[in-house]
Amino acid sequence: MPEAEIDRIYDYDPSYLADILKSVKTIAMVGASGDKTKFSYGVLRQLSEIGYDILPINPNREIKEIRGLRVYNSLKEIEKQIDMVEVFRPANELYGIAEQAIEVGAKVLWGQIGVYDDRAAELAEAAGLKVVMNRCPKIELFRPFWRPRLDLKI
Repeated sequence: MPEAEIDRIYDYDPSYLADILKSVKTIAMVGASGDKTKFSYGVLRQLSEIGYDILPINPNREIKEIRGLRVYNSLKEIEKQIDMVEVFRPANELYGIAEQAIEVGAKVLWGQIGVYDDRAAELAEAAGLKVVMNRCPKIELFRPFWRPRLDLKI
């Protein structure tokens, strides 16, 4: 991937992001990790503590639970409505995950920071899903409360 593509920015209206985060209840987290040093673990913890129903997905059959939550090996194993599929996998896997999200009837496809693919977004949007890429829901949830302190010296 070209260096310029790594920092690609997707602009979303803050109300679009807020509406998604207010409307979803069940989040399937593809690429969830039980390793406390991984970013996905921190996001899983925070979203779970806030009250979202988090469904961790990790293909490693040895991992049975993360933070007391049952781990699924794929989206297809989940037997309840999935509102949002959050992706912590490499960007080149996003298209296949978008196909799976459509298949299971998810309402939102969300690519974590660094995870974006315009083809996957087009596919998901054409199927009626809302799409967010290269963003973190944990950060977006707290953005309205964060105010820069421009008066502080560096």
